[in-house]
Amino acid sequence: MKKTAKILMVLLMVSLAAIKTQAQVSISIRVGPPILPTYTQPACPVDGYLWTPGYWAYDEDGGYYWVPGVWVAPPAPGYLWTPGYWGYDGSLYVFHEGYWGRHIGFYGGVNYGYGYGGSGYVGGRWSGNSFHYNTAVVNVNTTVVHNTYINKTVINNVTVNNHNSFNGPGGVTANPRPEERAAAQEQHMQPTGEQLNHRQAAGNDRSQFASVNNGKPATAAMNKVNGNHFNTEGHASRPNANNGGANDNANRNPHAQANNGGNAQKPDARPGNAPEQNAPQANMQNQQHQQPNNNAGATNQNNRQQAQNHHNNANHQPRQHQGGAPKPHPNRQPEEHERH
Repeated sequence: MKKTAKILMVLLMVSLAAIKTQAQVSISIRVGPPILPTYTQPACPVDGYLWTPGYWAYDEDGGYYWVPGVWVAPPAPGYLWTPGYWGYDGSLYVFHEGYWGRHIGFYGGVNYGYGYGGSGYVGGRWSGNSFHYNTAVVNVNTTVVHNTYINKTVINNVTVNNHNSFNGPGGVTANPRPEERAAAQEQHMQPTGEQLNHRQAAGNDRSQFASVNNGKPATAAMNKVNGNHFNTEGHASRPNANNGGANDNANRNPHAQANNGGNAQKPDARPGNAPEQNAPQANMQNQQHQQPNNNAGATNQNNRQQAQNHHNNANHQPRQHQGGAPKPHPNRQPEEHERH
């Protein structure tokens, strides 16, 4: 009897833990996400990578921020990415996390573009352990990707003016199809560590927040995680390092958890992302170098001291951050038959 009671207690604790975990991965807010920005897809850089479309994530302190669309490695051959989406029930907006599975599930009917037109995926298909890309829909670098085909019948030639980023009243009105309901019951894999790091890096870049960019993020897409950055026009860009986005985000949210995941990731340690020196301190040091010499003494001693101070000033100027705009990337732009 005691053994049975212990087993029931363990099962109860596991159930409570599962409920708590589920509560951590869902976000419910009262303000809807901005419309989806239109952007150019960068070329797939590695054979076997799959496209994961950009989306608006949410930070409790900073609001909505754009997670760039990016090519990523799938967790296993045969798996496809079902994007996450925002759903509105008439009172709250709830984010449904994306996942990997053998078939594409329901992603709210949201038209993310580049194969994700609202239902299913037409940008490519698996053939054994090799992924074949439909170049009528997606952009690939054919010098490194050779498994391609062209199927133009899947292209929607009707101009889509609806860039709503959520499902529900006031947004996209779509319900799951039978095959999407079946896909939802299959075995899934959660977003990979690379995807979570990618999302956190976007949350650490202040220029990605809608409150700063007015719905036009500085980095709309990337060719791979920690790879090249591209703006909405498909030109090379880079994270805005001048605004101190990473440090500012850490101060606003010291836990810096990835959206919906509850899994805190280490800050991006790539070269060039190190915090800048404290500007007020640098200015104070500069002012200290410029203090006039008030020591009394012979005129020639004052002159020597002033010359020495002038030399020190020349050698101790505060380091200036190079914030100039980067040169355009030489990569060709893909055809703009489908831009989202």
